[in-house]
Amino acid sequence: MIGVTVISNIQCDPHMDDDNRKKQLLDLFATITSKTKIVEPMKKIHGSLRDRDAIEREIALIMREILDKGFFKTKLTPRQLARLVMTFHDDKNDTEIARALGDEKLSKTVARARVRLKLFRDLDFNMPFSRDQMEELIDSGKTLKDVSEALEISPSTLREYRHVIEEEKDPTLDPYLTRIHDVMEDRDLSEQMTRGLIQDGLAEAIDITEAELIDVG
Repeated sequence: MIGVTVISNIQCDPHMDDDNRKKQLLDLFATITSKTKIVEPMKKIHGSLRDRDAIEREIALIMREILDKGFFKTKLTPRQLARLVMTFHDDKNDTEIARALGDEKLSKTVARARVRLKLFRDLDFNMPFSRDQMEELIDSGKTLKDVSEALEISPSTLREYRHVIEEEKDPTLDPYLTRIHDVMEDRDLSEQMTRGLIQDGLAEAIDITEAELIDVG
């Protein structure tokens, strides 16, 4: 019953991450049962799903179109913009996204590019005054300084809020953002399928291993 003991040790080790645990379980099951057909089809199917890098490259191509058409200017490259999108969808904040791009000092650049791509956060609209009030003051023809004084905020903060509102209303990038959204949905589907295959494969391997251990016992 050595197999049972080893499996217990793997499952109970609190320092082992899920990927390592799954890999060791699969390796163990393949060794005990000699049924590599359990493991190999999963590898082939997983290999057919688009990995993160491939999806990032696809988004980068769309970003290049956007930049080439001059729809907005940024010092971020198409690949960095693609990584920004994917990292945003991993629930990372602007500083964490900038860090993923290789430079934490890019957080403000990330924030502006994110808003331009309509990747909004609730905090972007968390204004200490009504949005209607701000828009009314801006539309009145007052200078930014006058508006910021009326709202009791700094001109730089006013520019940030105005940027968010303007980008929310601007439909220029909508066709491209729809394409990016479709690519991200494909990524989510791929990840769900991969998780399902791993879970199904583990369940099948466990069932076969338990049956054989019982026979050996």
